[in-house]
Amino acid sequence: MPENLSRQILREHLVEGELTAGSPIALRIDQTLLQDATGTMACMQYEQLGVSRVQVDRAVQYIDHNVIQLDFKNPDDHRMLQALARKHGIDYSRPGNGICHYVHIERYAKPGGILVGADSHTTTSGALGMIAIGAGGLDVAVAMGGYPYEIACPEIVEVHLENTLARPWVQGKDIILELLRRLTVRGGKNKIFEFTGPGTHDLSVPERGTIANMIAELGATSAVFPPDQETRDWLERQQRPDDFVAMEPEDGCSYDQRVEIDLAKLGPLVAKPHNPDNVVPVEEVAGTELGQVCMGSSVNSGYADLALPGAVLADRGGQIVSPSIAATATPGSRQILTAIAESGVYRQLVEGGVRMLEPVCGPCVGMGQAPPSDSNSLRTFNRNFPGRSGTPEDSVYLCSPAVAAVSLLRGRIEDPREYGDAPELLAPPELKPYVDDVHIFAPADESEADQVEVPRGPNIKTPPEHVPLEDSVEARIATVQPDNISTGDLAPDGVVVMSYRSNIPAIAEFTFQHRDPEFRKRMKEWGTGFIVGGHNYGQGSSREHAALAPLQLGVRAVLAKSFARIHRRNLVAQGILALTFEEESDYDRAEVGQTWSLPSVKRELEDGSDTITVRIDATGDEFTVTHDFAPKEREILVEGGLLHYLQERGEQVGAPA
Repeated sequence: MPENLSRQILREHLVEGELTAGSPIALRIDQTLLQDATGTMACMQYEQLGVSRVQVDRAVQYIDHNVIQLDFKNPDDHRMLQALARKHGIDYSRPGNGICHYVHIERYAKPGGILVGADSHTTTSGALGMIAIGAGGLDVAVAMGGYPYEIACPEIVEVHLENTLARPWVQGKDIILELLRRLTVRGGKNKIFEFTGPGTHDLSVPERGTIANMIAELGATSAVFPPDQETRDWLERQQRPDDFVAMEPEDGCSYDQRVEIDLAKLGPLVAKPHNPDNVVPVEEVAGTELGQVCMGSSVNSGYADLALPGAVLADRGGQIVSPSIAATATPGSRQILTAIAESGVYRQLVEGGVRMLEPVCGPCVGMGQAPPSDSNSLRTFNRNFPGRSGTPEDSVYLCSPAVAAVSLLRGRIEDPREYGDAPELLAPPELKPYVDDVHIFAPADESEADQVEVPRGPNIKTPPEHVPLEDSVEARIATVQPDNISTGDLAPDGVVVMSYRSNIPAIAEFTFQHRDPEFRKRMKEWGTGFIVGGHNYGQGSSREHAALAPLQLGVRAVLAKSFARIHRRNLVAQGILALTFEEESDYDRAEVGQTWSLPSVKRELEDGSDTITVRIDATGDEFTVTHDFAPKEREILVEGGLLHYLQERGEQVGAPA
């Protein structure tokens, strides 16, 4: 049978299982990616595997999230990570070198490979024809140790792009916003989106990166753009032409689903607060007053993304950023920063009144540039979850660089098509881009690795231990939450909280701080508890701290209407039961303080039952919840977590996957 590109890549890497949608499979991994906010826990969990040297072709540790150094905490993390990388065979990208997503497509991503990264936007590398998957830190640590990566086999969705974009006012960002408008933040769960059609080949690699980055907002597993001449040209400019691999869907191949988008009919779109799928045409929100415009950072921080706002400012005869707002721009990498400096774009932006930030995640994860209270912020970022910006009652709109470029002039959301003819962009230094890996430090030679000392500051604590599951579990309901709870609700963003990413007891004190301030008090009094949630519980970031913090507090199970893919797996990996209401109406039974029990949970898992019995102790009423645990996941839960599961079995670590 002819196969699409995604299935070709999956088959080439398949170690165990069948490529049947929904069935468990295990994949050989080529590359792994860590960043500093997730890397400290992942690296310490990797240490506990007892593997001296990483077992993948390329492992990279980026420093791009926790770069604000208010005190010793973040610098201590970076010092430890640099030593661990040097000791265990991991490349180390220093602070200021760039955001992991951008640097990885510049320097490492390869067509036909599989990348697993402890960042939900690892999917960006799908721009170069990789299957790039966001995962929890423990799953990435296990992959670094040489184990296959386990996942439910995804469905493959064809996204056929007809015609071309009406650039520069309609952009790649509008394609992914259109997908979010149609499919919602739950529409991509357990799916890989493979792009085809003439509109696909017309997209630049950075435009493809924007779409692949935000495919995570659909809850998707990955996005794949078949490598073509644009891919080849990109790799040649990056001075790694040998990494190009010619691959394409086979003639006559099929897909599980098809989505068609006519790019000629697409207009500028904006996602309103407070979710990325709350998407409307720009004309519906035109005139909305703003307090802030932020460009770049995790997505839309390529050269053209910044050159267009620069050209718009320069084209207005000395007009500056509206005095009523603040505007910032964040290049995605040192390479992009050098390009805008050499071309003159940097000067256009600065002279126009844009504050230029260093190439790090920055305001995208609440690291500075929080918007004023009672104001609207317009951002070219990927997420607008409540409070993510650093302002608890924020109001964040998401848009393309084109919408941001014209909106910053008037201090309100504007339709760029009303601007008139597009200004001419300053040309990038295409013939000689900045390509120098001097700020990516290679690991020590294996003969020297044993001598590397790993310093650990006082804020660095080892991860909580996994405890095997009891025959039955009883706990009180500690909180009842609505749909679309994000991992940022469980382990918040921002300068203060994220500085505790290496200290689970400390970061646990912030769990649900905005959603349910009394949650932590209840957990401390009761010692254990259940969480009840609505649909899409745990959407957003891959941060396993959203599972580690509840584990630290004593959460034994989460019962929800549905789970986001990565968070569900993170709960399982940490030994927390992720159970789904068989009848959604049973969600309405839950009240804070009620005692529920799972009287036969261990036996039901061991016997292979698809349901778990729940008893409401006050009334004796019983109902069942369901789950989609793979056979090995059942064993992991019985053992209390993935790390304990591997340690108990004493499997050979580092063996070829």
